[in-house]
Amino acid sequence: MSWSSVTKDNPRRPAPMLLVSSGGKQDAWNVYNVEKDKVYDLQLRLPNKRFCGSSKGWLVTVDETFAVTLMNPFARIQGCEENENSIIRLPSLMPPCPTRTMYWARRYDRYVHKATISADPVLNADECIVEVIFGDGYLLASVRPGKDKTWTYREHRKWHFIDDVVHVGGKVYCVDRSDRLNLDGKIIEERIVRKRYLVDLNEKEVLMVKRCFRMEKKEGNRHPSFVTQKFEIFKWNFEESKWIEMTSLGDVALFVGANDSASVLTSKLPGCQPDCIYFNSDWHCVEWNRQDYGVYNLKTHSISKPYAPHALTLLNMAKQKSIWFLPTLRS
Repeated sequence: MSWSSVTKDNPRRPAPMLLVSSGGKQDAWNVYNVEKDKVYDLQLRLPNKRFCGSSKGWLVTVDETFAVTLMNPFARIQGCEENENSIIRLPSLMPPCPTRTMYWARRYDRYVHKATISADPVLNADECIVEVIFGDGYLLASVRPGKDKTWTYREHRKWHFIDDVVHVGGKVYCVDRSDRLNLDGKIIEERIVRKRYLVDLNEKEVLMVKRCFRMEKKEGNRHPSFVTQKFEIFKWNFEESKWIEMTSLGDVALFVGANDSASVLTSKLPGCQPDCIYFNSDWHCVEWNRQDYGVYNLKTHSISKPYAPHALTLLNMAKQKSIWFLPTLRS
């Protein structure tokens, strides 16, 4: 079943698809359409490893040399075989400091915490910048595919573990774990919080989604696992340089995780629930909780898992963390 035939089922701008690793076949991933509530009869041939980003139709991985790779799985399907426009290999990142080399050598797939892309590297090559959060969480670097031979590293001394980075209106924003919003190296607000995501809303507004957890320690496990309890949403007020809390998203649903956070209008995608946040487990430094996924309703403050039985089975058997993916079509 070709990807082109799948996209005919979604002539409008689609909601993010959920990629779920197969519980049986090696290097096989399934595609779940949340809006249509069905798992497609299609398996993607992708590495059975952690994806550290999903942005502009591309997945991002890192290898044992700390080199970053961009991968477009649907470009590979459309051409039936791997082609030059489906894989883009980037330079290696700064190696870890000597005292941390052995630690990261065993966990190289976690070296990049999160990655984002400003524009499609094939369709808009001149505007494409890849931004990554890497290392022990204090480092931010960028590179222009096809133009730069090395990464450009940003000042990071005053940051406290960067959680997310986003391109909005030609600018780069990041937020750290003390809730400081940082614009091109300048800290413009500070507040104590936990884990959060940045959302580009129509390339004009910046939302911050705060995810609150309960920590659980299970017998036999060395590390605790996190269970999502609730979400809080804030909008950045550019005039007053502060976050303003929101109690409702209205006719909007958000999709958060290791992907670029996405927003959709549910009036145009009736299969998606309004005023809700779709989330997946994306913690990479603690015990993976397979059950920490679902849909959070901002009105009722409740979490549900309104997925098809087949999708739930796949999620509970997945070898790797699932990730939201918004495919792009090419003529």
